[in-house]
Amino acid sequence: MNVMIAGYGRMGQLIEQTLLAEDAGHKVVCRIDIKEDKELGITDAASLESLDRICDLILDFSNPTLTDALIAYAARTGTPLLSGTTNMSPEQMDALKALGEKVPVIWASNYSFGINLFRHILTEISPVLADWDVEVTETHHNRKVDAPSGTAKTLIEAIDPEGECKLVFGREGNCGARTKKEIGVHALRGGTVVGEHKVDFFGEDEVFEITHKMGSRQILVNGAIAMGKKLVEQTPGFYSIDQLMFG
Repeated sequence: MNVMIAGYGRMGQLIEQTLLAEDAGHKVVCRIDIKEDKELGITDAASLESLDRICDLILDFSNPTLTDALIAYAARTGTPLLSGTTNMSPEQMDALKALGEKVPVIWASNYSFGINLFRHILTEISPVLADWDVEVTETHHNRKVDAPSGTAKTLIEAIDPEGECKLVFGREGNCGARTKKEIGVHALRGGTVVGEHKVDFFGEDEVFEITHKMGSRQILVNGAIAMGKKLVEQTPGFYSIDQLMFG
């Protein structure tokens, strides 16, 4: 594949290293980021306005400031777009979904196979454990700036797809007894932890717990590249991980 990488931070650089290491003829033909860096061959979003289609796939792990320009470019050139950008506005997410009318598009907060299996399992068991108390805990390194993580939000959506439960972000003081329509959400920050996510279901005299631990960002990169290879073979549409991974 010829690939455009949007967001040339740690994820973007690791994607490039992994693609080139596969020795399968992949090429990174463009790097887009917020600021131009000629030494690293990085151009800014403004360059997309006049750029023709030069790649088979856009791999986007940037931030919402680039989202609008990437969507416009993909729509104009007919380029498939895989996005792992989090904290987009509802309007940007709607635009990303609408882009699926023209090109293949996929968005996920986490491309790890294990996390997506985790989420898939939650959709199956949560209705069965609907009367149990649920707590979600996520742990990340001390440089992570947002909380809760995008992955934690995805897991919560799998537990409560209709958004019927109240989210309680930590507890302090005389906060009263826990209610049934409540999901506790806890964010831990420290050290160099890449990412850990845990969901506890508390029943009468028993606890059911699922935990996923990331050893490195490499699993995210491997999953994104695998999904990208599948995405370029699809017809236009806004695809979910379930459709490409399990369907």
